[in-house]
Amino acid sequence: MAKDATEQTPLLGAEDSDIVEVEPIPISEPVDAPLHHVDSGTDDGKPLPVWQIAALCYARWVEPVAFFSIFPYINQMAQENGKLADTDVGFYSGLIESLFSLTQMMVMILWGRAADRFGRKPVLVFSLVGVSFATALFGMARTIWQMMLFRCLAGVFAGTIVTIRTMISEHSTSATQARAFSWFAFTGNMGILFGPLIGGALADPARQYPGAFGNVRFFLDYPYALPSIVVGVIGLSAVAVTALFVDETLVRRPSGRSGGESGAAAAKPAPPSAWALLRSPGVPTVLYTYGHIMLLAYSYTAIIPVFWSTKVPLGGLGFTPLQISLMMGVMGLAQAVWILLVFPPLHRRAGTNAVLRRCAAAYPLLFVLCPALNLLLRRGAHTTFWALAPPLLCLGVGVSMSFTAIQLALNDVSPGPATLGTLNALALAVVSGVRAFSPALFGSLFAVGARTQLLDGYAIWVVMVAIAAGFTVVSRRLPDYDALRRAGEREALLGEPRDGGE
Repeated sequence: MAKDATEQTPLLGAEDSDIVEVEPIPISEPVDAPLHHVDSGTDDGKPLPVWQIAALCYARWVEPVAFFSIFPYINQMAQENGKLADTDVGFYSGLIESLFSLTQMMVMILWGRAADRFGRKPVLVFSLVGVSFATALFGMARTIWQMMLFRCLAGVFAGTIVTIRTMISEHSTSATQARAFSWFAFTGNMGILFGPLIGGALADPARQYPGAFGNVRFFLDYPYALPSIVVGVIGLSAVAVTALFVDETLVRRPSGRSGGESGAAAAKPAPPSAWALLRSPGVPTVLYTYGHIMLLAYSYTAIIPVFWSTKVPLGGLGFTPLQISLMMGVMGLAQAVWILLVFPPLHRRAGTNAVLRRCAAAYPLLFVLCPALNLLLRRGAHTTFWALAPPLLCLGVGVSMSFTAIQLALNDVSPGPATLGTLNALALAVVSGVRAFSPALFGSLFAVGARTQLLDGYAIWVVMVAIAAGFTVVSRRLPDYDALRRAGEREALLGEPRDGGE
């Protein structure tokens, strides 16, 4: 799961030294030539264009690298730039990340509409350029306000992720989309892995590597510029790869027809508005489910590093930093196996909704597992704990298949190819909104439960199980995508609108 806990969670009370403090790992007129989608949704015999998917996955890798690369040093950078007290650091670093997500949420639909209207490739290239320069500038911020400004600027160029999702959808068929999006998800996980490594290894090089950078005045004045510049260069390399090798999936065709028909008669109608799209059959349910899954994901990843490090009597597992690193590595490997090896054949055999329902059934079990493991340690059953904890947690991360499955549900519920970019933008706007508040909220709830020992420190898991139970209910109400597709084909033949009259 993405490690989106974006601020230090204050667990150390002034009068309770047993509660530890850890930092989680982290458009108005149509263009002259109307646009149409490269038809890939019905040709199940079409092979997956591997090199196109690989190039798009490289561009996708850049986004989490840029997002997570600042995590190792943002607290120290904020404290130095703002001359903050220790107790204020977590608030400001969390605020900076929340502003990034809120900015993303506000502009995401605009990028999706732009991709539907002007083409995927130009939007992707432009967004990558913006993210690259905004990330490079972040490391040279000298005040808290500059940090906020540059991070919001990076959030403005949020068109990368929505456009890449749309292009992968358009390059794949119903037979190959599970494999394509499993690569997409795996690449994102690799970005989450490498981003913090780059940030941590290159931050403050004058102090970390005095022999090489100790006498370089620039790095003494701007100690956090090097990792930002390196990530910016990586982003520009993705710009080059995208510009040179990625094919446009929303192509232009002549506006007139053979036989002398006018361009106006042949022109396709403009894509429906976001509001009309929201009223399309099945779309609200899938969007809500998307948001519910992301709430589970972001809340869990905010809690789990703190849960691991909190002492056993307070409801945690009491892991050392080394044990946390090893456990995260093992779970990351297990997640890669689930996404790359298990999800494609399971999806092919059972279908999108069945995968989501199985994940929905597994989520409460995963959350119940955490206090159960603590209970083993409280009773002194250390051997049993170490025999059970790693394999059970590796089985539990199979719920990460829901992230890829819900993306496929989003593709399937789209009223048509011309709306795919806007629909992805709506989904990611929901995700950005969830990401803006959930890490701080759930991290704080865990802290309160640990301090007060409400329900023996297990209150947070009761909340998590209740939210997960809501997902099991919602997963039973997902639409029948084949029925929606047949209805759409019938309405197209009859000339009836499918989207509620737009």
